[in-house]
Amino acid sequence: MTEKITQARRAHDAEAGFSLMELLVAMVILALIMGVVAPRVVGYLSRAKSQTAEVQIRNIRAAADMFLLDVGRYPTNEEGLGALVEPKPTATGWFGPYLQEETVPVDPWGQPFRYDVSDDGMRVRIFSLGRDNAEGGSGEDKDVAI
Repeated sequence: MTEKITQARRAHDAEAGFSLMELLVAMVILALIMGVVAPRVVGYLSRAKSQTAEVQIRNIRAAADMFLLDVGRYPTNEEGLGALVEPKPTATGWFGPYLQEETVPVDPWGQPFRYDVSDDGMRVRIFSLGRDNAEGGSGEDKDVAI
């Protein structure tokens, strides 16, 4: 009787786990899959950040356009984008805040959006310098503007 129990235990032990070779093959397969998938995922993430920045710039631009309708001009360079969320003494006719947030949002890389208004106050440029926070670049470092 004890011999049958011992044989049953040995058979069960042999079936219970994976061999070292099976584990190594599985790890190699996973490594190959990650080698193919990871670069694509990283590419999608970098494009997603650039697209998010574009959407944010469009929203800020729409808020600046509402400011223009109320005040008759875009915020000056000195007032900056903060004029969209807080009234400035020089902005008569201000009926904001023009953004839903209490503060001006930052770009997906944690940097403030850049703002430049023309000398006549009627043209505006809102942009992000990208991941590297420097002009120019490519990929995720590329400047984002609309």
